[in-house]
Amino acid sequence: MPLRSLYPCVMLLLLYLLPITPLSAQSPSSRQDTMSEEKFVQLNGIEQWITIKGNKSKPMILFIHGGPGSPITPYADNVYKEWEKDFLLVQWDQRGTGRTYGKAPVTFTPEYLQSHLLTIEQMAADGIALAEYLVKYLGKPKMIIMGTSWGSALSVKIISQRPDLFYAYIGHSQIVDPSNDGPMYDKVYRLAQQHNDTASLRILNALGKPPYDRARNVGQLLRVVKKYEKASSTPPPPNWFVETASYNNPKDEQDRNDGDDYSFVNYAGDKVLGVPSIRAGINFRRDIVELKIPVYLIQGEEDILTPKTASKAWFDQLRAPLKEYILLPKAAHGFNQSVVDTQYKLCKSVKMAAPGK
Repeated sequence: MPLRSLYPCVMLLLLYLLPITPLSAQSPSSRQDTMSEEKFVQLNGIEQWITIKGNKSKPMILFIHGGPGSPITPYADNVYKEWEKDFLLVQWDQRGTGRTYGKAPVTFTPEYLQSHLLTIEQMAADGIALAEYLVKYLGKPKMIIMGTSWGSALSVKIISQRPDLFYAYIGHSQIVDPSNDGPMYDKVYRLAQQHNDTASLRILNALGKPPYDRARNVGQLLRVVKKYEKASSTPPPPNWFVETASYNNPKDEQDRNDGDDYSFVNYAGDKVLGVPSIRAGINFRRDIVELKIPVYLIQGEEDILTPKTASKAWFDQLRAPLKEYILLPKAAHGFNQSVVDTQYKLCKSVKMAAPGK
Protein backbone atom coordinates (compact mmCIF):
# COMPACT_ATOMS: atom_id res chain seq x y z
CA MET A 1 0.00 0.00 0.00
CA PRO A 2 1.44 3.42 -0.90
CA LEU A 3 2.47 5.46 2.12
CA ARG A 4 0.21 8.36 1.12
CA SER A 5 -2.86 6.11 1.27
CA LEU A 6 -2.17 5.41 4.94
CA TYR A 7 -2.54 9.10 5.88
CA PRO A 8 -6.34 9.11 6.47
CA CYS A 9 -6.06 5.97 8.60
CA VAL A 10 -3.27 7.40 10.71
CA MET A 11 -5.22 10.62 11.26
CA LEU A 12 -8.33 8.67 12.24
CA LEU A 13 -6.29 6.62 14.73
CA LEU A 14 -4.82 9.79 16.24
CA LEU A 15 -8.29 11.24 16.67
CA TYR A 16 -9.35 8.13 18.58
CA LEU A 17 -6.26 8.30 20.79
CA LEU A 18 -6.76 11.96 21.70
CA PRO A 19 -8.76 12.63 24.87
CA ILE A 20 -12.26 13.87 24.07
CA THR A 21 -13.84 16.57 26.17
CA PRO A 22 -17.60 16.93 25.63
CA LEU A 23 -18.76 20.46 24.93
CA SER A 24 -20.85 20.36 28.05
CA ALA A 25 -17.74 19.57 30.14
CA GLN A 26 -15.68 22.52 28.88
CA SER A 27 -15.31 25.28 31.42
CA PRO A 28 -17.87 28.03 30.75
CA SER A 29 -15.67 30.44 32.71
CA SER A 30 -12.73 29.92 30.32
CA ARG A 31 -14.94 30.80 27.36
CA GLN A 32 -16.42 33.81 29.15
CA ASP A 33 -12.98 35.09 30.15
CA THR A 34 -11.69 35.13 26.57
CA MET A 35 -11.84 38.48 24.82
CA SER A 36 -10.75 39.83 21.45
CA GLU A 37 -11.22 43.50 20.62
CA GLU A 38 -9.70 45.67 17.90
CA LYS A 39 -10.62 49.32 17.95
CA PHE A 40 -9.65 52.97 18.00
CA VAL A 41 -9.57 54.79 21.35
CA GLN A 42 -9.28 58.52 21.91
CA LEU A 43 -5.93 59.38 23.49
CA ASN A 44 -4.83 62.98 23.95
CA GLY A 45 -6.87 64.35 21.08
CA ILE A 46 -6.38 61.68 18.41
CA GLU A 47 -7.80 58.23 17.75
CA GLN A 48 -5.21 55.49 18.28
CA TRP A 49 -5.47 51.82 17.31
CA ILE A 50 -5.30 49.08 19.95
CA THR A 51 -6.03 45.37 20.17
CA ILE A 52 -6.93 43.49 23.36
CA LYS A 53 -6.74 39.70 23.15
CA GLY A 54 -6.51 36.85 25.60
CA ASN A 55 -7.86 35.84 28.98
CA LYS A 56 -9.23 38.82 30.87
CA SER A 57 -8.89 36.99 34.22
CA LYS A 58 -5.11 36.78 33.70
CA PRO A 59 -2.33 39.39 34.04
CA MET A 60 -2.34 42.12 31.41
CA ILE A 61 0.70 42.95 29.26
CA LEU A 62 1.01 46.27 27.42
CA PHE A 63 3.38 45.91 24.46
CA ILE A 64 5.33 49.02 23.42
CA HIS A 65 6.60 48.48 19.88
CA GLY A 66 9.83 49.67 18.34
CA GLY A 67 10.72 51.87 15.42
CA PRO A 68 9.33 54.32 16.12
CA GLY A 69 6.81 53.48 13.44
CA SER A 70 7.08 49.67 13.51
CA PRO A 71 3.81 48.22 14.85
CA ILE A 72 3.52 44.68 16.19
CA THR A 73 -0.22 44.48 15.51
CA PRO A 74 0.05 42.93 11.99
CA TYR A 75 2.27 40.13 13.32
CA ALA A 76 1.11 39.69 16.93
CA ASP A 77 -1.04 36.64 16.25
CA ASN A 78 1.91 34.89 14.60
CA VAL A 79 4.32 35.63 17.43
CA TYR A 80 2.22 35.81 20.60
CA LYS A 81 -1.02 33.89 19.94
CA GLU A 82 -0.07 31.07 22.31
CA TRP A 83 0.30 33.57 25.15
CA GLU A 84 -3.42 34.41 25.12
CA LYS A 85 -4.36 31.54 27.43
CA ASP A 86 -2.04 32.90 30.14
CA PHE A 87 -2.26 36.66 29.64
CA LEU A 88 -4.38 39.51 28.36
CA LEU A 89 -2.32 41.09 25.57
CA VAL A 90 -2.62 44.72 24.53
CA GLN A 91 -1.00 45.95 21.32
CA TRP A 92 -0.91 49.64 20.43
CA ASP A 93 -0.12 51.45 17.17
CA GLN A 94 1.58 54.54 18.60
CA ARG A 95 1.08 58.08 17.33
CA GLY A 96 2.50 58.20 13.80
CA THR A 97 2.33 54.42 13.34
CA GLY A 98 0.24 51.93 11.37
CA ARG A 99 -3.51 52.35 11.67
CA THR A 100 -3.12 55.29 14.04
CA TYR A 101 -1.12 57.06 11.33
CA GLY A 102 -3.75 56.05 8.77
CA LYS A 103 -6.44 57.97 10.66
CA ALA A 104 -4.61 61.24 9.97
CA PRO A 105 -1.93 60.79 7.25
CA VAL A 106 0.93 63.25 7.02
CA THR A 107 1.83 65.51 4.12
CA PHE A 108 5.58 65.15 3.57
CA THR A 109 6.46 68.82 3.24
CA PRO A 110 8.85 70.67 5.56
CA GLU A 111 6.08 73.02 6.69
CA TYR A 112 3.69 70.20 7.60
CA LEU A 113 6.36 68.09 9.29
CA GLN A 114 7.54 71.05 11.37
CA SER A 115 4.00 71.68 12.61
CA HIS A 116 3.32 67.98 13.34
CA LEU A 117 6.41 66.90 15.24
CA LEU A 118 6.60 63.70 17.24
CA THR A 119 8.17 63.98 20.69
CA ILE A 120 8.93 61.36 23.31
CA GLU A 121 7.11 63.52 25.87
CA GLN A 122 3.88 63.47 23.83
CA MET A 123 4.14 59.76 23.14
CA ALA A 124 4.82 58.99 26.80
CA ALA A 125 1.69 61.00 27.67
CA ASP A 126 -0.21 58.87 25.13
CA GLY A 127 1.12 55.68 26.73
CA ILE A 128 0.08 56.85 30.19
CA ALA A 129 -3.37 57.78 28.89
CA LEU A 130 -3.69 54.31 27.35
CA ALA A 131 -2.62 52.57 30.58
CA GLU A 132 -5.14 54.65 32.55
CA TYR A 133 -7.84 53.73 30.04
CA LEU A 134 -7.01 50.02 30.29
CA VAL A 135 -7.04 50.03 34.09
CA LYS A 136 -10.48 51.62 34.10
CA TYR A 137 -11.95 49.69 31.16
CA LEU A 138 -10.73 46.25 32.22
CA GLY A 139 -10.90 46.70 35.97
CA LYS A 140 -7.27 45.80 36.57
CA PRO A 141 -5.10 47.72 39.02
CA LYS A 142 -1.84 47.34 37.08
CA MET A 143 -0.15 45.66 34.14
CA ILE A 144 3.23 44.44 32.91
CA ILE A 145 4.82 46.81 30.39
CA MET A 146 7.10 45.30 27.76
CA GLY A 147 9.07 47.48 25.34
CA THR A 148 11.48 46.70 22.52
CA SER A 149 14.08 49.01 20.93
CA TRP A 150 12.42 52.44 20.57
CA GLY A 151 9.65 50.99 22.72
CA SER A 152 12.18 50.38 25.49
CA ALA A 153 13.01 54.09 25.60
CA LEU A 154 9.34 55.04 25.54
CA SER A 155 8.56 52.49 28.28
CA VAL A 156 11.23 53.90 30.57
CA LYS A 157 9.82 57.42 30.12
CA ILE A 158 6.30 56.17 30.87
CA ILE A 159 7.37 54.21 33.96
CA SER A 160 9.46 57.08 35.32
CA GLN A 161 6.29 59.21 35.43
CA ARG A 162 3.66 56.63 36.45
CA PRO A 163 5.20 53.57 38.13
CA ASP A 164 1.92 53.01 39.98
CA LEU A 165 0.33 51.65 36.78
CA PHE A 166 2.78 48.77 36.32
CA TYR A 167 3.86 45.57 38.06
CA ALA A 168 7.17 45.27 36.19
CA TYR A 169 9.10 46.37 33.12
CA ILE A 170 10.54 43.90 30.62
CA GLY A 171 12.86 45.64 28.17
CA HIS A 172 14.39 44.17 25.02
CA SER A 173 17.19 45.81 22.99
CA GLN A 174 17.25 48.62 25.52
CA ILE A 175 17.95 52.10 24.20
CA VAL A 176 20.09 54.16 26.58
CA ASP A 177 21.87 56.96 24.68
CA PRO A 178 21.11 56.47 20.98
CA SER A 179 22.39 59.70 19.44
CA ASN A 180 26.05 58.67 19.09
CA ASP A 181 26.39 56.58 15.90
CA GLY A 182 30.20 56.61 15.98
CA PRO A 183 30.81 53.25 17.72
CA MET A 184 28.21 51.57 15.51
CA TYR A 185 29.83 52.95 12.36
CA ASP A 186 33.29 51.84 13.49
CA LYS A 187 32.03 48.34 14.33
CA VAL A 188 30.40 47.66 10.95
CA TYR A 189 33.32 49.28 9.10
CA ARG A 190 35.71 46.80 10.74
CA LEU A 191 33.36 43.92 9.91
CA ALA A 192 33.07 45.04 6.29
CA GLN A 193 36.87 45.18 6.01
CA GLN A 194 37.26 41.72 7.57
CA HIS A 195 34.74 40.25 5.11
CA ASN A 196 36.05 42.19 2.11
CA ASP A 197 32.51 43.53 1.75
CA THR A 198 33.06 46.10 -0.98
CA ALA A 199 29.36 46.96 -1.30
CA SER A 200 29.07 47.94 2.38
CA LEU A 201 32.44 49.71 2.36
CA ARG A 202 31.30 51.77 -0.61
CA ILE A 203 28.20 52.89 1.34
CA LEU A 204 30.13 53.60 4.53
CA ASN A 205 32.85 55.55 2.75
CA ALA A 206 30.26 57.61 0.90
CA LEU A 207 28.49 58.40 4.17
CA GLY A 208 31.65 59.23 6.09
CA LYS A 209 31.80 59.10 9.86
CA PRO A 210 28.79 60.30 11.91
CA PRO A 211 27.15 62.49 13.06
CA TYR A 212 24.66 62.94 10.20
CA ASP A 213 22.15 65.71 9.75
CA ARG A 214 19.93 63.81 7.28
CA ALA A 215 17.63 60.98 8.31
CA ARG A 216 18.33 59.09 5.09
CA ASN A 217 22.04 58.88 5.96
CA VAL A 218 21.21 57.35 9.34
CA GLY A 219 18.92 54.93 7.53
CA GLN A 220 21.70 53.86 5.15
CA LEU A 221 24.01 53.14 8.08
CA LEU A 222 21.30 51.10 9.81
CA ARG A 223 20.83 48.95 6.72
CA VAL A 224 24.50 47.93 6.91
CA VAL A 225 24.13 47.30 10.65
CA LYS A 226 21.10 45.08 10.03
CA LYS A 227 23.01 43.12 7.41
CA TYR A 228 25.75 42.17 9.88
CA GLU A 229 23.36 41.50 12.76
CA LYS A 230 21.41 39.13 10.53
CA ALA A 231 24.57 37.28 9.57
CA SER A 232 25.56 36.60 13.19
CA SER A 233 22.21 35.74 14.79
CA THR A 234 19.54 33.04 14.68
CA PRO A 235 16.62 34.22 12.53
CA PRO A 236 12.99 34.19 13.68
CA PRO A 237 10.61 31.54 12.34
CA PRO A 238 9.72 32.43 8.72
CA ASN A 239 6.01 32.96 9.38
CA TRP A 240 6.41 35.47 12.22
CA PHE A 241 6.67 38.65 10.20
CA VAL A 242 4.04 37.89 7.58
CA GLU A 243 1.03 40.16 7.98
CA THR A 244 -2.12 38.42 9.21
CA ALA A 245 -5.04 38.52 6.78
CA SER A 246 -6.81 41.61 8.15
CA TYR A 247 -3.62 43.70 7.79
CA ASN A 248 -2.59 42.31 4.42
CA ASN A 249 -4.15 44.95 2.16
CA PRO A 250 -2.95 48.02 0.21
CA LYS A 251 -4.34 50.59 2.68
CA ASP A 252 -2.67 49.08 5.76
CA GLU A 253 0.58 48.50 3.87
CA GLN A 254 0.70 52.13 2.71
CA ASP A 255 -0.05 53.40 6.21
CA ARG A 256 2.68 51.21 7.71
CA ASN A 257 5.25 52.36 5.17
CA ASP A 258 4.37 56.05 5.37
CA GLY A 259 4.11 55.95 9.15
CA ASP A 260 7.51 54.30 9.34
CA ASP A 261 9.05 57.07 7.20
CA TYR A 262 7.34 59.83 9.18
CA SER A 263 8.34 58.35 12.53
CA PHE A 264 11.93 57.68 11.50
CA VAL A 265 12.45 61.25 10.26
CA ASN A 266 11.32 62.46 13.67
CA TYR A 267 13.47 59.94 15.52
CA ALA A 268 16.67 60.58 13.55
CA GLY A 269 16.04 64.26 12.81
CA ASP A 270 16.60 66.02 9.50
CA LYS A 271 18.21 69.44 9.17
CA VAL A 272 16.97 70.09 5.63
CA LEU A 273 13.37 69.29 6.58
CA GLY A 274 13.67 71.27 9.81
CA VAL A 275 12.75 68.28 11.98
CA PRO A 276 14.58 67.96 15.32
CA SER A 277 15.83 64.58 16.50
CA ILE A 278 13.91 62.71 19.20
CA ARG A 279 16.89 60.53 19.98
CA ALA A 280 19.17 63.50 20.63
CA GLY A 281 17.27 64.11 23.86
CA ILE A 282 17.48 60.53 25.18
CA ASN A 283 20.24 59.86 27.71
CA PHE A 284 19.11 57.59 30.53
CA ARG A 285 22.52 57.36 32.20
CA ARG A 286 22.16 61.09 32.76
CA ASP A 287 18.42 61.48 33.26
CA ILE A 288 16.83 58.27 34.60
CA VAL A 289 18.83 56.20 37.06
CA GLU A 290 15.97 54.96 39.24
CA LEU A 291 12.76 53.07 38.45
CA LYS A 292 10.35 52.12 41.20
CA ILE A 293 9.26 48.76 39.77
CA PRO A 294 11.14 45.53 38.97
CA VAL A 295 13.23 45.78 35.79
CA TYR A 296 14.24 42.90 33.49
CA LEU A 297 16.46 43.61 30.48
CA ILE A 298 16.87 41.14 27.60
CA GLN A 299 20.00 41.81 25.55
CA GLY A 300 21.16 40.13 22.35
CA GLU A 301 24.85 39.22 22.35
CA GLU A 302 25.06 40.17 18.64
CA ASP A 303 23.15 43.46 18.92
CA ILE A 304 25.13 46.25 17.24
CA LEU A 305 22.41 48.92 17.23
CA THR A 306 21.84 48.83 21.01
CA PRO A 307 24.99 47.06 22.22
CA LYS A 308 25.43 45.26 25.52
CA THR A 309 28.10 47.72 26.63
CA ALA A 310 25.51 50.52 26.72
CA SER A 311 22.60 48.58 28.22
CA LYS A 312 24.75 46.87 30.87
CA ALA A 313 26.33 50.17 31.96
CA TRP A 314 22.87 51.67 32.52
CA PHE A 315 21.60 48.49 34.18
CA ASP A 316 24.52 48.52 36.64
CA GLN A 317 23.82 52.18 37.44
CA LEU A 318 20.04 51.74 37.71
CA ARG A 319 18.32 51.55 41.10
CA ALA A 320 15.19 49.37 41.17
CA PRO A 321 13.42 47.11 43.73
CA LEU A 322 14.49 44.10 41.66
CA LYS A 323 16.50 43.88 38.47
CA GLU A 324 17.83 41.17 36.19
CA TYR A 325 19.98 41.30 33.05
CA ILE A 326 19.68 38.44 30.55
CA LEU A 327 22.27 38.14 27.76
CA LEU A 328 21.15 35.87 24.91
CA PRO A 329 23.66 34.25 22.52
CA LYS A 330 22.87 34.24 18.79
CA ALA A 331 20.37 37.07 19.27
CA ALA A 332 20.81 40.52 17.76
CA HIS A 333 18.54 43.58 17.85
CA GLY A 334 15.36 41.94 16.57
CA PHE A 335 13.12 39.12 17.73
CA ASN A 336 13.88 35.43 17.48
CA GLN A 337 12.57 32.39 19.35
CA SER A 338 14.98 32.74 22.27
CA VAL A 339 13.92 36.36 22.81
CA VAL A 340 10.20 35.54 22.85
CA ASP A 341 10.74 32.47 25.05
CA THR A 342 12.65 34.64 27.53
CA GLN A 343 9.94 37.30 27.47
CA TYR A 344 7.36 34.62 28.25
CA LYS A 345 9.34 33.18 31.16
CA LEU A 346 9.81 36.63 32.67
CA CYS A 347 6.13 37.51 32.27
CA LYS A 348 5.19 34.24 33.95
CA SER A 349 7.48 35.04 36.85
CA VAL A 350 5.80 38.43 37.29
CA LYS A 351 2.43 36.72 37.09
CA MET A 352 3.41 34.45 39.99
CA ALA A 353 3.95 37.54 42.11
CA ALA A 354 0.56 38.94 41.14
CA PRO A 355 -1.86 36.06 40.48
CA GLY A 356 -5.08 36.87 38.69
CA LYS A 357 -4.25 40.52 38.20
